[in-house]
Amino acid sequence: MLPKTAEYALRAAVCLAGEPGRPASADVLARKTKTPRSYLNRVLQDLAAAGLVHSRPGPGGGYELAKAPADVTILDVVEAVAPIERIRHCPLGLPSHTALCPLHRELDQAYATMEAAFRNVTLKSLLESTSPIIPLCDVGVPK
Repeated sequence: MLPKTAEYALRAAVCLAGEPGRPASADVLARKTKTPRSYLNRVLQDLAAAGLVHSRPGPGGGYELAKAPADVTILDVVEAVAPIERIRHCPLGLPSHTALCPLHRELDQAYATMEAAFRNVTLKSLLESTSPIIPLCDVGVPK
């Protein structure tokens, strides 16, 4: 399960990818993605710090994707706001566990599988889906 922060970031990134070259204000993004405005501000700052979005100040300004949708994966967005924490050492700090126990090895493998799956899906591929539903974004909301 993804943290809400990652879900909100993905919603915003997909909406921005769907309208390249058209900056969207945080207010518009919050309405379209059904994300709390104050929370979205922090998410957008994290995405900007990761180089995935940039903001354009002033009238007609707002947030835009900083890269082409084909160059941004789900993993890029998730890692920018809520990195997937792999298990490298025994979380209990048990000295006898010089390698991961079976439980933590399986959990880490699940995280690795999730990383690989997210790495293979770009924002462009989400937008080019044959589904009539645009992912994570309410299209009918006025700007």
